Amino acid sequence: MAYTITEECIKCGACEAECPTEAISEGEEAYVIDADACVDCGACADVCPVDACVPAE
Repeated sequence: MAYTITEECIKCGACEAECPTEAISEGEEAYVIDADACVDCGACADVCPVDACVPAE
């Protein structure tokens, strides 16, 4: 199951820098995760200061 980024995202970029598969990119209002590239490692969630990276439902 891939991770997703909620509207709580403050666009700090911490998650993008940590993603080992480069699945995270900057969107217009928040960062976004490419579900096909996400390997469910949780690295993004570990560094997110506002807990915006969460497992997709």
